[in-house]
Amino acid sequence: MKKFSSLLVVLLLMLASFTAGIEYPRGDVSQDGQVNISDVTCLVNYLMTGTWPDEPVTPPDTHEYVDLGLPSGTLWATCNVGANAPEEYGDYFAWGETTPKDYYDWDTYKWCNGSYNTITKYCMLSSYGTVDNKVDLDPEDDAAYVNWGASWRMPTTEQQRELVEKCSWMWTSSYGVNGQLVTGPNGNTIFLPNPGYFWGSLRTDDGAYGVYWSRTLYSYSPDVAYCMDFSWGDVHYWNYYDRSHGRSVRAVRVSQN
Repeated sequence: MKKFSSLLVVLLLMLASFTAGIEYPRGDVSQDGQVNISDVTCLVNYLMTGTWPDEPVTPPDTHEYVDLGLPSGTLWATCNVGANAPEEYGDYFAWGETTPKDYYDWDTYKWCNGSYNTITKYCMLSSYGTVDNKVDLDPEDDAAYVNWGASWRMPTTEQQRELVEKCSWMWTSSYGVNGQLVTGPNGNTIFLPNPGYFWGSLRTDDGAYGVYWSRTLYSYSPDVAYCMDFSWGDVHYWNYYDRSHGRSVRAVRVSQN
């Protein structure tokens, strides 16, 4: 028993110190953004056998971003999550979900029990479900973080507001795809296509309407979350839409400072 206790103490010390000083959680051997049973197994195996697996390899972050010269220093991705080029629509996500699906509505939504007033996470009002007072997505529920890695997040509504207010927007077409050319204070640009959105199994308004999730909940009515949206003549950062619908995500880069 004494030997086991000593082993446990050493293991805990290793978990506390491993990967200290880098962007991954301490004890995250696999560097996948969380400490899980595989990390603990690896450390136990090292203590018991003295062998260590090959050096953990972090998948290269190949997603490009642009410095638009914004006051906040926010860096915006050049394409949508799920896309490989700026003019591609990419994937559609319900707010707080991290994988696309075939049908978007409350009866398939992860964070409720089948309806808008049975919400189980991200809720400020008891009339809508279980109150936890969360207004920003946790990383594990952030489609940018989960799909692209620890350097990325869905933007806050304030970051979307800055993009709308500090940049110039021009309706244009790229490779035959309608969207907005967004030009920052320093002259750099990003292209935001008009992917429309999913309600149920139907994609609506693609080519005519762009609507992009923020990671910020609309706290006065927690069945909806803030979005940035635009059409031919209007651009808004403050609209909010049904959390269960499928919409696009344009990620921002997490500051490395």
